[in-house]
This record gives sequence, structure tokens and C-alpha cells, in this order.
Amino acid sequence: MQDHHSHAGEPSGGPLSGIRVIELGQLLAGPFCGQLLGDFGADVIKIEDPRTGDPMRQWGREKPHGKSLWWSVVGRNKRSVGLDLRRPEGQEVLRTLAAEADVVIENFRPGTLERWGLDYETLSAQNPGLVLVRVTGYGQSGPYATRAGYGSIGEAMGGLRYVVGDPSAPPSRVGISIGDTLAATFAALGAISALYERSRTGRGQVVDSAIFEAVLAVMESLVPEYQIGGYVRERTGPTLPDVAPSNVYPTADGLMALVAANQDTVFARLAKAMGRPELAVDPDFATHTGRGMRQVELDELIAQWTSGLTWEQLEEICTEHAVPAGLMYRAPEMLQDPHFQARETIVRLAHPDFGEVAMQNVFPRFSRTPGAVRWPGPALGAHTDEVLAAAGLDGEQIAALRRSGVAG
Repeated sequence: MQDHHSHAGEPSGGPLSGIRVIELGQLLAGPFCGQLLGDFGADVIKIEDPRTGDPMRQWGREKPHGKSLWWSVVGRNKRSVGLDLRRPEGQEVLRTLAAEADVVIENFRPGTLERWGLDYETLSAQNPGLVLVRVTGYGQSGPYATRAGYGSIGEAMGGLRYVVGDPSAPPSRVGISIGDTLAATFAALGAISALYERSRTGRGQVVDSAIFEAVLAVMESLVPEYQIGGYVRERTGPTLPDVAPSNVYPTADGLMALVAANQDTVFARLAKAMGRPELAVDPDFATHTGRGMRQVELDELIAQWTSGLTWEQLEEICTEHAVPAGLMYRAPEMLQDPHFQARETIVRLAHPDFGEVAMQNVFPRFSRTPGAVRWPGPALGAHTDEVLAAAGLDGEQIAALRRSGVAG
């Protein structure tokens, strides 16, 4: 892991270097989209309420010194401007900033920008190439559009919540805000796609990313399985129905190892590793369909084998036979793993409050113009003066906005 240091406003060198993004959203669905674009070099100007800032500044489990560690991640590579968009003076400043922007991101309830006079028609009239990315629970149209929509509701409506957990228990949740981040990821893809299309036509457009649709997008064949076969997916715990073997198995030293060998050729290698090569040609186990029908029986056979081996022994055997296997990592294992270290999967950055903060790096990787984490989430309003000055406001105008509370 290496130290990464940079300063706001410096050219990033990433693939989106030269792209300016105005981020208006808060919490996670909009800001994670901004994080992704900033990771790849976009200049992301984060607009926040000058009094309280983005609530993400207070979110997260651990808060040393009363400060959020989550903010250091989701706010990274962004320049913070305190600006009250509920007041006409703040709205006018935003229109000035948007006139020179490539992308505006927002995740307010539909109709909010319109009430503020910041609708796409208004913004694009002065900047026809502008791309407006709108991330919401239900999208910009349809009977639910104006409802309040959180990520958890989108996860439920998109089908994810129902299939997560043990079949003997009520539906569970993934331990992260996956609905928000999925919608944000699709929003970032939409923004980049719209920018590419703009390079041919010169025209921007609106990108509408709904949380429930983003969740549905990753639900594989859930819909046609019911529509054609009448099959409703249920909770299956650590396995997928009829996909075997792929489960968690015990080791002699008390660890839980994941072994995945559901492809025919990989299962043949696992059978050889187990000292049971006959399983690979047994009609009951030789095919994907056969193994799926005998999933429980097969898992019991593998568990008997793994329980007689330590994890170190199991890892060595699986590696030798090219069988995918691994442990369930937590943060301690990630920070110690040599593969993480060799690839700089986790980076360490200087931080004014924590001294140093470790976080996930930028993914995916580029061979020629890689993205980078240039700085962690900044203090509220840390870049207000420099951004407003670059937009053409003089010192007296900026001071007046600060005195009135519009800027901060």
C-alpha cells in the first residue's frame, strides 16, 4: 500500500480528466455516482448545505473524534462548496456553475429541481451539452415517481431482499447499501454513455436511474423463470439452487472455507483433489444438472473431506488442482493479505483528523490513464472560495454570499 497525496484542482490524468461534474445529491445514491466519476479523474464539485453539509458526514459506525470515516470514502476526490440551493441567490450561483459543467448529478425527489428553477430545460438552455443525471427511488415517471424512495425499498421492490437470507428466517438484507450503490453505478455508466453520445452530436440529455430498476437489472433470470416456468426464487442461504458444488465448508482448524466447483471441468479437478476421481464420471455427479439435483448429498461429501484438513492444507490442495477456494474476509484479513498489498487494492491517504486513512482503491484499472484516490473527503466548504472565484465571482460578491448564509 502506498501513500497518495494530491491537491484539489490539479489535473488528475485519469480517463475523465477535463470533465467537470456538479454533484447536488446527498446521502449515497447521488454521491456514490460522483465518487465513481471522481475516481476516474473528473473534477467533482460537491454542493452542500453550508450549515450542515451532506448527512454522510455524520454516517458510519465508527466516528473517531466525532467525525465520519464513511465520508472520507464517499467524499474523496471532490471539492466541497457550501451553497444554499433553497434560496434564489444560491440557485443563481448554481446556474452559473452549471453553465460550464459537463454533468450535473442530483438525487432529490422528482420535482425538487423544477421548484428551484434548476430543471433541465433551464440549465440546458445555457449549456446544450449538459448531461443531467437523476438518481431516485422510483424514477422520473410513473405513478410512484413522487414517493419518497430509499435504497432499502428499492432493494425490496427490485426483488433482492426476498431472496437474501436463510430459508428458515424472514428476508434479510445485504450488509451494505447495495440498492443505492447499484443505482449510482448505473447512473455513472449512463453519464459516461451520454458524454460519449454528446461527442458525436454536441447535445446533452437526462439520465434517469431508479434504484428499484438498478436492483432488478442484476437479478439474473428471476423474471422469465416465473413468466415461463412459474418458478419463484426463494431464499437459499449460502447456496444457489441447482448450482453445485458452491458452498461454505468447515475446516479442521475451525474456519469456514468457500469452495466453488460447479462447472463440469472444475468439478473433475475437485474430485481428483478429494481423492475421489470416480465422482467426475459418476452419472449422479458428472453433469451440472445431476449435481444440482443432488446438491445436499454432494455438499455433505465435500464437508466430510474439508473437515479433515486445516485451511492451509485445503488452500494448498485447491490451488494445486486449480479449484477456486477462499475464506470470507473481513477488514483485518484484507489489510494483511499479500495479494491486496501487491495490487494496492487498499490505499492509505494522509488525513487532517486521523493522520492516515485506509480505503479501497479505484476499480477497474486502466493501463494507460489510471484513476486514483487523490484526497479523502474534504471539510465542508473547503473549496467554496476557489470554485466561486473561478466561476467569475469577485471577492466582494463571495463575501456577501457568506455573510447572508447562502455560501459557506
